[in-house]
Amino acid sequence: QVQFVESGGGLVQPGGSLRLSCAASGSIFSTDTMGWYRQAPGNQRDLVARILMSGGSTYYVDSVKGRFTISRDNAKKTVYLQMNSLKPEDTAVYYCNYGISPNAFWGQGTQVTVSS
Repeated sequence: QVQFVESGGGLVQPGGSLRLSCAASGSIFSTDTMGWYRQAPGNQRDLVARILMSGGSTYYVDSVKGRFTISRDNAKKTVYLQMNSLKPEDTAVYYCNYGISPNAFWGQGTQVTVSS
């Protein structure tokens, strides 16, 4: 089973930027869709963005459109999430997994805290 390792989180002031990375172990295919999810305390884990590994077709939830950009490097089996204009409500643990039908092997995630 493919597993995922997230990195790049941290503490940032409102309006700041972070770039998250997700490295996948095992085989990732061009037909796969990869996604970034986030979970704030007391909330469920929700999809934030996803990308088709072949053509790069993307989807974003409304709350991050225009601020977040998902990208991928197929050769490195890595997916990125560039987050700009961060808001306090973006504070959460961010995870990556398949963007459609995520598997059970969630990584540790990476904490993003947006606070002044």
